[in-house]
Amino acid sequence: MNQSQPKNQKANLRTPVPGPESQALRKREDAHAAPGLQGYAVMAGIVVEEGQGSAVTDVDGNTYLDFIGGINVNALGHSHPSWVKAVQDQAARASVGSFTSRARVELSERLAAKPPAPGVHRLQLYSGGAEAVESALRLTKCATGKYEFVSFWGGFHGKTMGALSLMGSTFKDKLGPMLPGSHQIPYADCYRCPLKLTYPSCGIACAELGAKQVKTASAGEVAAVIVEPMQGTAGNVIPPKEFLPAVRALADDLGALLIVDEMITGLGRTGKRWGLDHTGVRPDVVTIGKAFGGGFPLSGLLTTDAIAQAKPWGNPSGSSSSYGGNPLAAAAGAAALRIIDEENLTENARLVGATLKRELEAFVDRYPFVGYVDGAGLLIRMELVADKKTKAPLPRKVTERIFNEAVRRGLLTMAYAASFRIQPALTIDEATAHNGVAILREVFDWVERERAWLP
Repeated sequence: MNQSQPKNQKANLRTPVPGPESQALRKREDAHAAPGLQGYAVMAGIVVEEGQGSAVTDVDGNTYLDFIGGINVNALGHSHPSWVKAVQDQAARASVGSFTSRARVELSERLAAKPPAPGVHRLQLYSGGAEAVESALRLTKCATGKYEFVSFWGGFHGKTMGALSLMGSTFKDKLGPMLPGSHQIPYADCYRCPLKLTYPSCGIACAELGAKQVKTASAGEVAAVIVEPMQGTAGNVIPPKEFLPAVRALADDLGALLIVDEMITGLGRTGKRWGLDHTGVRPDVVTIGKAFGGGFPLSGLLTTDAIAQAKPWGNPSGSSSSYGGNPLAAAAGAAALRIIDEENLTENARLVGATLKRELEAFVDRYPFVGYVDGAGLLIRMELVADKKTKAPLPRKVTERIFNEAVRRGLLTMAYAASFRIQPALTIDEATAHNGVAILREVFDWVERERAWLP
């Protein structure tokens, strides 16, 4: 590895958390900020001054290890020097507009050199994940002449109205009505099997049930099936290898296109370039984001030559965005792809992820409230449970205590949810990962000692 980010990083706390300067600045912001900000940022109470690699330092001088990674955005680590220079240089030359730039040419060529599948190289650029998903929905409507969509329980594709209608959770409660023709079917979460079966003897029955549900409930007008190769928001759920091929078969049977949402899994996170690479399934449309901009708001859609010609999506201005592909965003994205390749971060994710997963798997036997650990690369899942037999999730009041205890010791995590997602930067080294696990072990020892996980 030729990583240029710091190694063996450690937490260093100088004040109680949150410190006095953080509290003062948060109070000033709270006087004007609307509610609904990211939960972990609100709960932690800190104000960030700077970040380097896998560590964040607040305005009080406290340094924390970062296992949240901007919820998969921070693939390169904080303030990667090569990325910073590329963005600074581009900002000094040109930053806005839809004209072609050298940076955008490099960005498109780098993506096309290692596409999600042969021929899936036609690129359109946007600024956020939901925007790219909405474009994918419009494109598949244009390409098929149909209007229905199939998504999955636990799925998350954004919070705009079309994407929200695809959401496979209760998040969308009170936000209806949803778009007509939206169908959600079971996802293969083998720890919490929707059919209470056991893999592999189940024969991927969830996929069979889903196919029957769509054929019964739809009007025969399904434009696309949209799926995450591994579900992020649902808790870093990794399905068995047979599931995605079954989804592809369902799309084919319906005469629909397959949209694969690689926002979280794409560009090295799972130890392979694409989440699709774990199964070899062929997509028709792929949405990308998160790691794509290296921290800059950048998303995109990839498809084939033929599908991209569909009208009116393919008309001039028919699929564009005023922010999408501007020179600054393109420079950030090109730099991110260049760093991922040059520093071999996909392989680093595979190796460090395997070590991290191995250390965390020991927690299942060690702690009565850790029910399950799984992972692919640096996309790691831990289930916090009140009972290992029933798999009942730990209550929110307990997981929030775990989160706060971790912050107080210098570790930023997503432990505030029972489906605990661990996803540090792809640049993290084994020593830093080990230091983070040591803090988590200290927190979990406290939980067990205080019996804080019991009702």
